[in-house]
Amino acid sequence: MLKNHITLIFRNLVRNKVYSFVNISGLAVGLAAAMLIILYIKDEKSYDRFHANNPNIYRIVNQWINPDGSVKQGDGVTGSFPGPKFKAAIPEIQSYVRVMGDFMDIRTGRDIKGHEVLRVDSGFLSFFSFPLIHGNARESLKRPNSVVISEDMAEQIFGTRDVLGRTLEMKRTKDFEPFVISGISRRCPQNSSFKFDFLIRLNTDNIDYQNSENWFNFNLNTFVILSPKAQVPAVEAKMKRVYESDAREAIVAMSTKYDVKESARYLLQPLADMHLSTEFVAMNGLKDASNPMYSYILTGIALFILLIACINFINMSIAHSLKRAREIGVRKAVGGGKGQLVTQFLGESFLLTSISFGLALLLLELVLPTFNALSNKVLAISYLFDSALILSYLVLLIVTGLLTGIYPAFILTNYNPVEALYSRLNLAGKNYVQKGLVVLQFTFASFLIIATVTVFYQFDYLVSKDLGYDDKNVVLVNKNGLDQNKVSLFKQELLKSNDILVVAAKNAGGWGSVAKINGDTQIDFEQETIDESFLPLFKIPLVKGRNFSKDFPSDSISSVLVNESFVKKAAWKDPIGQEVKFMLSNNKIYRVVGVVRDYHFAALNQQIRPQLFVMKSQNGYGLMNIRIKPNSETAALKYIGNTFHRLFPVDAYAYRFRDQVNAGNYESELKWKQIMLFGAVLTILISCFGLFGLATLSAERRTKEIGIRKVLGASVAGIMMLLSKDFIKLVAISFIIAFPAAWFAMQKWLENYPYRTDLNPGIFTFTMLAVIIIALLTVGYQAGNAALTNPVKSLRSE
Repeated sequence: MLKNHITLIFRNLVRNKVYSFVNISGLAVGLAAAMLIILYIKDEKSYDRFHANNPNIYRIVNQWINPDGSVKQGDGVTGSFPGPKFKAAIPEIQSYVRVMGDFMDIRTGRDIKGHEVLRVDSGFLSFFSFPLIHGNARESLKRPNSVVISEDMAEQIFGTRDVLGRTLEMKRTKDFEPFVISGISRRCPQNSSFKFDFLIRLNTDNIDYQNSENWFNFNLNTFVILSPKAQVPAVEAKMKRVYESDAREAIVAMSTKYDVKESARYLLQPLADMHLSTEFVAMNGLKDASNPMYSYILTGIALFILLIACINFINMSIAHSLKRAREIGVRKAVGGGKGQLVTQFLGESFLLTSISFGLALLLLELVLPTFNALSNKVLAISYLFDSALILSYLVLLIVTGLLTGIYPAFILTNYNPVEALYSRLNLAGKNYVQKGLVVLQFTFASFLIIATVTVFYQFDYLVSKDLGYDDKNVVLVNKNGLDQNKVSLFKQELLKSNDILVVAAKNAGGWGSVAKINGDTQIDFEQETIDESFLPLFKIPLVKGRNFSKDFPSDSISSVLVNESFVKKAAWKDPIGQEVKFMLSNNKIYRVVGVVRDYHFAALNQQIRPQLFVMKSQNGYGLMNIRIKPNSETAALKYIGNTFHRLFPVDAYAYRFRDQVNAGNYESELKWKQIMLFGAVLTILISCFGLFGLATLSAERRTKEIGIRKVLGASVAGIMMLLSKDFIKLVAISFIIAFPAAWFAMQKWLENYPYRTDLNPGIFTFTMLAVIIIALLTVGYQAGNAALTNPVKSLRSE
């Protein structure tokens, strides 16, 4: 019996190649999408879980609490104190390790390059599970000038991994120092927040552990191992008591001296939660911080595609059932039971699903490289060979087989054998279920198209919006430790080239600060150290007052510029001459000499904050901004590089273009735009398969009606319109459902951006026209075939 069932199943598949291809390919795409997202989520959830001590590893994080008890902000970065202080006072804390990201120049022969480096406590390699190929994990970082390098970096620099005891020249401060290679580590796992090529020991010799104000230096990550039976809330309560006792004087000083009203609270974050945390973000040497929202979105897209594929399978099976009516009638007439027929049709469903599953694996292998590029992952097909994943895929296979097989099986086995044998079947007249499934398909498709178009609009808005300054043809060159004399020399040498128009210096990175205005009102702002050429170089206008100038010596001593947002927050009607008292600089007073028009100094996913500019010579500079002539990149970059190497021969040279840096701020949006487009195309494509199936059902059910109409003089266009209008109604119903849901969802998504596009009617009009045209083409093909059929053939049986 089983052999007979299998023979019949394969015979039906071969006999109906088009239907088999459409069902198998559509379902394979849906399954591949679901499998791909399962891989992604598995990778996201597996971050940092491979460490032997993992269940008991926590990161110390902090929250700043407002006087009313509300949380102002959370931060995963701590100072040097929490690790050793908490370890000494709390028995449940067995050990700690501190980690800080850094960037150092490394010289090999005559070649000098900048590299990311992790500064860590000496117990890092025994605390975490990063095995060494050569070296001793417990001893390798105990000496001050020792370095552990990755196997990849050893191959890159020396051409071999056998480099234990060899020397690297690394610039820790001003001069290069010899570092002895004390260990070679294996490549860090893909699902690790730590990805390092160089480990050096964190220098803690100059920390004054008696000065309680050092509790407020936040510059590194601190991890602890708790005893297995430790209760996290109890440990956090002890941390609170230790902090408030040890930092009592500093807390009072911060309140009285610096007018800090918020209080700090230390908490413990499980290491396994760090990767997907949005409050305590993995940073300062930690990599790949993510957002669980990405998993939710991808899961939604995959479910849409899989559900649509299953719906398509059901509709195609029912549409194809009329061609098998006589087979069903014969089998029932000769005594075939309903159970046998259900078994046969479920068997067909599971066989098709299994074939689709195999094809999905091939599709997965093909699309993985593209998906990895979009999602910044390094997923591999080998990840599938995991017991949990294999179980997930088996469940997926069974659920999909049941979803696609149960309804068609019971519909087909309910046929009356007499009606089936004499071709007098009427498939449930109105076909509410099939039509409802088509509405659901196109609801999903319309929703996803609206979402995709909205993401496109928002991305275009972000990359094309006027930033308030000219970022074209500006080269950025980092050089730390530039004082006024070095800046002047560098500018003077660069401006000797006719390809270089303006050069301006600025501090590297960002610097948040706080000061007092209007007496004792405290204001937070971004502080920038610039020279007099910075604003002219970027063509940033002043709305009041003047720019810094060498004609005013006091500008480098007691003058500041502020932006419009600063003025607005300060509620100044006449900002020129207003005083700003710097609490962190012994309450030194500066006066405002100019107001800069607001410009987007950060990405457009951040609101413009109050900004203050100084030209203090003692601050130093770290970034040179160089405007070059248009279309002179090759000559200008060569001259800049040669000049840099001549003036700073022991420093690593690298450059970036300002506009490329700005565009890089939206790499996430670009990738999501591509992912959404890919999902929308798949969704609409599979939906069309389902619509094609229902159109086929309708045409086959109305074959004789079409023949009679043609005999009575109906035109081909009239018959096509007759067959198409019902489906356009279904598509219209899907719009009514999809549009409000899409508007609400995308409005919520756009609220994440302070500067955003509008959900204009054009997005919905485009979606409606696109779906209607696609639906008409899909239905029109089948309707045209039916309308062109010779009526003699369709009426022959009558």
